Amino acid sequence: MDSAPEGVDPNVPNVARMYDYYLDGKDNFAADRAAAEQILKNFPDTKVGARANRAFLRRAVRYVVDQGVRQIVDLGAGLPTQGNTHEIAPEARVVYVDYDSVVCVHGRALLARKDNVDFLQADVREPDALLDKLGGLVDFEQPVAFLALAILHFIPDESAYDVVAKLRKVSVPGSHLVISHAVDSTPDATPQALEIYKKATASLNLRTREEILRFFEGYELAEPGLTYPNGWRPDDPTAPGNGIKFGYVGVGRKL
Repeated sequence: MDSAPEGVDPNVPNVARMYDYYLDGKDNFAADRAAAEQILKNFPDTKVGARANRAFLRRAVRYVVDQGVRQIVDLGAGLPTQGNTHEIAPEARVVYVDYDSVVCVHGRALLARKDNVDFLQADVREPDALLDKLGGLVDFEQPVAFLALAILHFIPDESAYDVVAKLRKVSVPGSHLVISHAVDSTPDATPQALEIYKKATASLNLRTREEILRFFEGYELAEPGLTYPNGWRPDDPTAPGNGIKFGYVGVGRKL
């Protein structure tokens, strides 16, 4: 991007724009690229991980639609890229949520003529306000799938569990929760990565496998359970990179 919209500081690394850079997107500023390159020096598999996360999203969305879900809320959706949720599930009602004004401007421009898709500016870290806004867009008396991909590790401590608990509370049985979450795969490099994200728009909060499992309390995990992204129902089990361990993913059905 050549210029920043009003109210956006291009000198502060933005986690959504950094993710866009990992996906070889063009919607990022010099500060985002510089911070992302520092991450890549310590975690060279980050681009591979970002692509694996998008591939998991596609498979998970197909799965929840196969389970009969026709409402999907994509939390922390990030900048539009290839293989967006509404493209994978064209028959579903899709609501994208992000707090970043740049993301919302791009998203609304992309989706301007789609009747079954909305882009909502809201902060996942404020779940009560988020749910109030969603009330007019989602029928919570019907099953809904909440996608929380690469977002919960930007919410600190117990706050992340409180967010998921409130999403679970408003969901009827048959609703789904889809999560991808980074783990501490390179302990020697982790302190540097944490410092980089502290200077960005959201800090990074890594959790263990057991801590990630806590998010699925009240849900039944679909097979193969909590696993690495490329190991969750892969389209091609022999594809290169399937053994890379950059985080955990899972899909749960509310009991």
